[in-house]
Amino acid sequence: MISGPQFPMPANEPEVSFRPGTEAADSLRKALEQREVVEIPTVIGGKKYYSDNTVEVRAPHDHQRLLARIHRPTESQVQEAIANSKSVARDWANLTHASRATILHRAAEIIATRLRVKINAATMLGQSKTIDQAEPDSGCELIDFLRFNAFNAQRVYAEQPLSVPTAVNRADWRPLEGFVYAISPFNFTAIGGNLTTAPAIMGNTVLWKPSEKSALANYIFYEALEEAGLPPGVINFVPGEAELTTRVALSSADLAGIHFTGSSAVFQSLWKGVASKVDAFRTIPRLVGETGGKDFVLAHASANASEVAIALIRGAFEYQGQKCSAASRAYIPRSLWPAVSQELRARLHELKVGDVADSNTFMGAVISKASYEKLSRVLAAAKDDGAVKLVSGGNTWSEPGYFVEPTVLEVSDPKHDLMTHELFGPVLSVHVYDDNAWNETLALIDATSPYALTGSIFSTDRFALHQAESVLINAAGNLYLNDKPTGAMIGQQPFGGGRASGTNDKAGSYLNLLRWASPRVVKETYLPPRDWRFGA
Repeated sequence: MISGPQFPMPANEPEVSFRPGTEAADSLRKALEQREVVEIPTVIGGKKYYSDNTVEVRAPHDHQRLLARIHRPTESQVQEAIANSKSVARDWANLTHASRATILHRAAEIIATRLRVKINAATMLGQSKTIDQAEPDSGCELIDFLRFNAFNAQRVYAEQPLSVPTAVNRADWRPLEGFVYAISPFNFTAIGGNLTTAPAIMGNTVLWKPSEKSALANYIFYEALEEAGLPPGVINFVPGEAELTTRVALSSADLAGIHFTGSSAVFQSLWKGVASKVDAFRTIPRLVGETGGKDFVLAHASANASEVAIALIRGAFEYQGQKCSAASRAYIPRSLWPAVSQELRARLHELKVGDVADSNTFMGAVISKASYEKLSRVLAAAKDDGAVKLVSGGNTWSEPGYFVEPTVLEVSDPKHDLMTHELFGPVLSVHVYDDNAWNETLALIDATSPYALTGSIFSTDRFALHQAESVLINAAGNLYLNDKPTGAMIGQQPFGGGRASGTNDKAGSYLNLLRWASPRVVKETYLPPRDWRFGA
């Protein structure tokens, strides 16, 4: 049972308007113009470490703009971070839930007020997000994760077994025995906040390896946690080289869990790495991962063409399609395709691609040169493919940043690589199906991709909608009806998928927090028997 203050269920953090002419927009402009190069250290036990082994962070939409230098830790420093976590683990676990929750609430207030513009600007510059994409991420969702994790932990602690007249029973919701290794991705600043604070609110210590691409915004968040009173060593900030950091973490007998968001291939390699040495760990590690997707949009013949087109544009091309939930394959009935494709071409022609500091920009750059080159190869091959028709876009350019035009491809073969493989960029593949092939199309969607993250179904025919929900029961962990497959809100749509998309532990909900606790059930008998005979 928990004692102390009861925290009320939070409301989702409202977005701040950064429209031109507002005070917020003026503050954001000044922050975006700031040219200071930030030195990002490794932080172990509250001590900052700087090294000669540095990695430059540059704006993806402006190669020439240096934003920060990451000071990578050595192998011995990663080991030191693990040892430091162990030294503070018992004290952190012994704090009351209210004490830990208060730190998260303080951090949320710091982000919501004094650091909101700064962390949004860092997300825009480092990850090439427009303010329309940054504010819901590094502003609202990050704050929501902190508040909802604190509230949902309270729900977990309150879950207790029944007691009886002769004995009292209780559940001690202990943290895991060891440290949690948190590996966060580039695309959402908020995810780093959840991957670290979800285990921490349950009393665990955390080794945090952020992506190099999001390290600037993640470090600002880490500073907010420190200011909020997070004790040194509870979360150690280790922006190390991926292979080295993971090798050291998986070599420790104290590895108790991995909290991961990223590619399916990397998560599967982590799983194999843990499995190959499972007998070497003090306890069997918990692996929680949200990974890739080949997310679908299915339109029924009864759907509204304009609604489908807008959902495809926003679902596929917001943040350059670099969301694990982004619409990347669509199935449109032949009767609806002429109107949908016409609106796609007209609307996409209006979208501006370029500098994210411009409030009129819809899309920034893709995250890296490697991503740009991969997508350029895919688009070049598609233009020479007889089974593919270019509907809109298809152009790329590499100056001043890594830009890929929002692209729609009509694909005749529903099993084509473009319909099955995740690209993680602004490329939407569309298969046009015969209206009378609805049943076959449902089966096709379910069987085409190894992923099962998000999907959406557009239909005004309730029977068709119900049928699609039923057939596609395992095809998505988050399903949207008459809406785009992106934009899950903390507390409203707990997020995660199955199959190759991860363990479906629903970030932002109590379900995720359960993975970071190891309950002990205690029975205390009031009057122990004094005779060995039954009934005596």
